[in-house]
Amino acid sequence: MSALSSGAFFATCPKGLEYLLRDELAALGADDVREALAGAHFSGTLESAYRACLWSRLASRILLPLAEFDAADDDALYRGVQQVDWSAHLAVHGTFAVDAGTALSKLTHSQFVGLRVKDAVVDQFRQRDGNRPGIDTDEPDLRINVRLRRDRATVSLDLAGTPLHRRGWRELQGEAPLKENLAAAMLLRARWPEVYAAGGALLDPMCGSGTLLIEGALMAADVAPGLRREYFGFLGWQQHDIALWRGLLDEATQRAEAGLRGLPSVFFGSDADPRMVQMAKRNTQAAGVAGFFTLEKQEVTHAAPPPGVDYGLVITNPPYGERLGERAEMPLLYRALGDTLRARFHGWRGAVLAGDVALGRAMQVHADKRYVLYNGALETVLLTFDLKQHEAKPRELKPLSAGAQMLKNRLEKNIKHLRKRLARAGIQCWRAYDQDLPEYAAAIDVYGDTHGADHLHIQEYRAPAEVPAEVARLRLREIARVAGEVLGVPRERIALKTRERGKGGSKYGQLDQRNEFIEVEEGGLKFLVNLTDYLDTGLFLDHRLVRAKLRELAAGKCFLNLFAYTATASVHAAAGGALETTSVDLSATYLEWASRNLVLNGFSGSSHRLMQVDAMEFLARDRGHYGLIFVDPPTFSNSKRAEDFDVQRDHVKLLDACNERLTRDGVIVFSNNFRRFKLDRAELEQRFEIEDWTAHSIPFDFARRTDIHSCWLLRRRQSDLAINPWDSARIKK
Repeated sequence: MSALSSGAFFATCPKGLEYLLRDELAALGADDVREALAGAHFSGTLESAYRACLWSRLASRILLPLAEFDAADDDALYRGVQQVDWSAHLAVHGTFAVDAGTALSKLTHSQFVGLRVKDAVVDQFRQRDGNRPGIDTDEPDLRINVRLRRDRATVSLDLAGTPLHRRGWRELQGEAPLKENLAAAMLLRARWPEVYAAGGALLDPMCGSGTLLIEGALMAADVAPGLRREYFGFLGWQQHDIALWRGLLDEATQRAEAGLRGLPSVFFGSDADPRMVQMAKRNTQAAGVAGFFTLEKQEVTHAAPPPGVDYGLVITNPPYGERLGERAEMPLLYRALGDTLRARFHGWRGAVLAGDVALGRAMQVHADKRYVLYNGALETVLLTFDLKQHEAKPRELKPLSAGAQMLKNRLEKNIKHLRKRLARAGIQCWRAYDQDLPEYAAAIDVYGDTHGADHLHIQEYRAPAEVPAEVARLRLREIARVAGEVLGVPRERIALKTRERGKGGSKYGQLDQRNEFIEVEEGGLKFLVNLTDYLDTGLFLDHRLVRAKLRELAAGKCFLNLFAYTATASVHAAAGGALETTSVDLSATYLEWASRNLVLNGFSGSSHRLMQVDAMEFLARDRGHYGLIFVDPPTFSNSKRAEDFDVQRDHVKLLDACNERLTRDGVIVFSNNFRRFKLDRAELEQRFEIEDWTAHSIPFDFARRTDIHSCWLLRRRQSDLAINPWDSARIKK
């Protein structure tokens, strides 16, 4: 067992808010902040944790990890919990509660895990003097958080005690309340602080119990979201610093008083249900902001900017129609909302949390950004947009430059050449152009989503140093304009990137934080693609035929996918009849994405493992054997969590390690995108029969770039089989 540093913390949040939370914690003074799935790690002093509890508008809980250890059974869990000195955290006559969760572990019941942890704590106190602390599940002196994942336990103190979205002002709520931290995320994504700083108002035409408006007012007035809470999980903690906490409360109180004194009355809400209007009024009174609000009963179709208010943010969370029979009515409601916004709110910002993409589309507004957010367990989409003044006539475009006209001619020629083959093969995601003209060094990829809409992903390769920056920017704009015109794709569905390496040389460098995904299809399978947030989209188009080959080879075999990224290859293997799949990657973000891809295609459960570990480390410690191994490593990596990797230097060692895990008639499919790569045949042919499959693996829409990747099929030499004679189908220890 290894104890974690007392200066390390973890803030939890709903999925989709991770990057916002990371930025918020950094702004609050936390150190070493890095996002993770459904939360963010950070380090700092006790003041950092207290400040996060008091000021975070996005976090759900602030956890202080105490210990991490292997817990493959209940006895190991019990022993690990007893290694913590609980008297340093809880008084013998105090109270405590345990929150437990488990995933992908032998201990499958969270209630049993919680009881075993409770027993370990109680027994430790009893063994000292016969006394024991009590249990209080509502507001205990100490709340213990235990999470098991892959038989590894993390034991933490929950410094929040109860979820931080409970601000302390909500007295009443409707049937489907919007959590306060999700409301805060909506406001931040919609740029409410920027709108307010510019003198704008906040208006919600379907305000319900008033959550969005109240959060917006408290944000504008600089009121700490936790200021009205009477309970935190650290108040009964033995190491609670009362003086420090009182100092932070005094500071927050002074800031709130100053902010509320200067707050203008720019908050307007309405709802068709008079009960909801009364509920919202009660909540504004409890939050101390009622004097700044105007609330009234009104149908959404009558919504309009208040007299004398010419700019602001109109934001709302309409119903989603989850009940039987309600769904059919929802598109009409969203259409009416869109008509009202376009007709009356010219010049305003807008934001709507739609139940799904189809409902958002019913509004018929041109969203500048789309964000996937989770309202509880329900996946929703937040649309943000500018409601621009209608122009009397379309703006006339400037004539294309001579270079742009050449680009247009070339792109039209490419598309004419490719269209019939794409249609015959049923391909919706393809490459339309790849730096055919030296002046326009870019790749243009088309991603057709499952709703029938095309999206463009344009990667401009880094311009030579001698090309002025303004010229490079002009060419990028010309590429976007020409591609949109030729392919019939509006600007809001075009993603532009300058293709550079991510920080530290990672080929998965992060660029944006929209968290927008589209669903695409390949070979009858569905995949989630993100065109904006990362250097790559989640689906390598040049590997289309490689994935098809894996699908062909996978029947009846155990499949191992190293450097799995978003596990598109694993989905193909599963669809091809693989007995099981194992996908290995260091990134929790990409493994979560991989999980969504697998589930999207009906592949889940213990037969489809996701392993967050370095590939070489996995091969060294795994004892399974696989009939099909896919190895598609990055050119190089210098991750802090693994040894440095260079594909040219290390590929022999990597493939030899794969050989140790290969069944006797198994196949290794090895590919990489390093264009100067040289396979060490002299060394590898001593152990493998090698088939160069590169020419077969390049799709026809990549024919101009036959060096975009290399691919080989490796099988163990017959002379080597006697050394390691594994049978073919399924050998797992």
